[in-house]
Amino acid sequence: MNQLYEISNFDITAAGGGKGLLGDIDGDGRMEVVFVQADGDIDDRYVPHQITCVTVYRLDGTLMWQVGEPVEIPGNFGSDFPAQICDFDGDGALEIVCVMKKKFCVLDGKTGTCKKQYDLPGEEAHDCIILADLTGRGARRDVILKDRYFHMWALDNDFNLLWTHEGNLGHFPWVSDVNGDGYDEIMAGYDLLDHNGKLLWSCKDLEDHADCLWVGDVNGDGKPEIVVGGSVTCLYDTEGKELWRYDGSIESQHVALGKFCPELPGLQVAGLDRIRRGDGYKGQWDGKDGMFLLDCEGKEMWKEDRQTDGWLTIVDALYNWNGENQDYILAYRRGGGVTPGLYDGKGNSVVSFPEDGYVLHGDLFGRGKEEVIIYSKEKAYVYSGTAYDLNDQPSGEPIPQTRRLYSSTLYPGGEV
Repeated sequence: MNQLYEISNFDITAAGGGKGLLGDIDGDGRMEVVFVQADGDIDDRYVPHQITCVTVYRLDGTLMWQVGEPVEIPGNFGSDFPAQICDFDGDGALEIVCVMKKKFCVLDGKTGTCKKQYDLPGEEAHDCIILADLTGRGARRDVILKDRYFHMWALDNDFNLLWTHEGNLGHFPWVSDVNGDGYDEIMAGYDLLDHNGKLLWSCKDLEDHADCLWVGDVNGDGKPEIVVGGSVTCLYDTEGKELWRYDGSIESQHVALGKFCPELPGLQVAGLDRIRRGDGYKGQWDGKDGMFLLDCEGKEMWKEDRQTDGWLTIVDALYNWNGENQDYILAYRRGGGVTPGLYDGKGNSVVSFPEDGYVLHGDLFGRGKEEVIIYSKEKAYVYSGTAYDLNDQPSGEPIPQTRRLYSSTLYPGGEV
């Protein structure tokens, strides 16, 4: 087992619960955690959330600022929250962009002051916020908005409407310049669009919708491929050719790319199979899930024989936990009494965190290592694989906001 250090823990009840985001919003060389609370009293399986309250904490528990009024029973995690942390206006500092009161708001990261706000292009254009480079500016400051499943709007940085798209969008479309033309392409569910919204190609013979999407050089040929997790897990090249398909899962709810087995060629694909789906809305909590790992050719290396209940696990990839440059599979929201943990490429537990809850991970201190924050409605715990003293002065050099951190979603996608 790897070493585990608790760097801090602090009370977050003033935030009222909600989803956590990470970013060095004051630019001092140490990240802050931003909790966004969403509206309740909606069926968020089908209706998108809006943000009602934003609360920012330093990692020692100091409350920096709060916008909005927290409520005791906020919205659940049944759909994404329309909020991201990014340098939206290109001034070198981070902003929080979010949808509040049917407006797209740009909040100053240091103070919470609303710098700009824009009208939404559609009544339900607030399921999530996707930052993209659709105009060739060399930075992702254009915006893609969507409703829960079917409609998508693309806007430039001044919120001029560029185009719209209708289709089976899945949860969180992933953008990437997969063809090297200087513009982002958009994997909108099972469809790849160019930066003008033109359909380039579609996946074939896939049911349901895309739960998560990753881009990376999986097979080691020097070119990016696209991993699609939905009814099955499959790999496509950027021209739309299916390279392999893994149908050994009942429902591929999450996938994640990494070099989980350094001795093997290419990248490995970790996944989460919903073996037996429960239904929390009906009080049916007896579901079961299990992790699996595929090699670069889509062949199953192992599948978890889970002995506990729990069917809502989220799987992600965590890089360089303890400075040894090793990729691990991060799994949380496991249920069945299983706390969040890190797993190696053989499926062995290498770190088991003592607290349960939702998880954030990122390079909190600018050391090139990823730390983990586990949070509930009441408290947040900061863990690291190496020691760190919060009494030390931060570097004063702003920590760059990574792609994953300005593409935050409950359905983690990524790019390696």
